[in-house]
Amino acid sequence: MPAIDLNCDLGESFGRYTLGLDNEIIPLISSANVACGYHASDPVVMRQTVKTAKEAGIGIGAHPGFPDLMGFGRRNMAVSPDESYAYTMYQLGALDAFLKAEGTKMQHVKPHGAFYNMAAKDYAMAEAVCCAIRDFDSSLIVLALSGGELLRAAKDLGLAAAAEYFTDRAYEADGSLRNRRLPGAMITDEGEAIARTIRMIREHKVRTYDGQDITLDAASICVHGDGVKALEFVRTIRARLEEEGIGIKPLRELF
Repeated sequence: MPAIDLNCDLGESFGRYTLGLDNEIIPLISSANVACGYHASDPVVMRQTVKTAKEAGIGIGAHPGFPDLMGFGRRNMAVSPDESYAYTMYQLGALDAFLKAEGTKMQHVKPHGAFYNMAAKDYAMAEAVCCAIRDFDSSLIVLALSGGELLRAAKDLGLAAAAEYFTDRAYEADGSLRNRRLPGAMITDEGEAIARTIRMIREHKVRTYDGQDITLDAASICVHGDGVKALEFVRTIRARLEEEGIGIKPLRELF
């Protein structure tokens, strides 16, 4: 039976501001990408998210971003490789403190937003991120865009690397995600999003924004925990995967 990881970006609330439906989403996924305090989250939120994810028995990963709370880490920044290394190392250490306190271990690392997208295209940045991951814990899995430079850098450095697929995002012909500022970047039709996901798993094919088919082989699919229909969508896609005979397992069980 084929199996895939179901991941979600979580722990992105801050102080009195609540974002997402973490408590409802966590029981439905197999891996959590936990914000580490740069693009979102705070120490209290990080601690609670780790506790909840551990209780659910799912894989816990770090979700480091640019230091950009106001922009939610979605704005490109001029960052050197040395800064990319330091930003990554700093955030891994922050999350790891809470994991150790709970007696559990980090499973993977997935950069957030602009950090993720820039590292997918900039090998020097990607290599710096992966060097930080390797120096922190070489057993960690790097979760990255299929066909991107971050995935390549992880493999070059001997790290376990897993490609992911985004259920609600349009793809460009080069395999990159369509910029959120452009029309058609988000797939809002639930039926279409699920059909595309099942096809990617079964056929390793994705229809791009301009109508081409590209090859995409992913070990994990990303669902987003924010938005009005987020919970309904996650429930539906999990049910459909189970109906299709596709197992749902954390990344650590797929490597």
